[in-house]
Amino acid sequence: MRYRLTFFAGLALGYVLGTRAGRERYEQLKKSAQQVAQNPAVRNTAESAAQQGRVFAGKAYHVVSEKVGDRVPDSVAGRVRSLRERNANGSAGDDWGTSNT
Repeated sequence: MRYRLTFFAGLALGYVLGTRAGRERYEQLKKSAQQVAQNPAVRNTAESAAQQGRVFAGKAYHVVSEKVGDRVPDSVAGRVRSLRERNANGSAGDDWGTSNT
């Protein structure tokens, strides 16, 4: 019971302090976040990280598909083969409609 009381007291305190900060503080934080997101250095770093993620995911995909490809049902194996062929042909898109930029 003591933990519930502490939780609700903290919740109430957070609510009161949050409402006192109000919309003005929210807008200030939002503006700061937008400035950081539009910073060219941040954008370049985020894109580099995304590109590295795509490279590592591609390597992992090939390793897993080579090891598991023989042990899966024919329908799944066919899908893996078609994906392998599509990637070998240098397709820029993926199943989510994004590109490897």
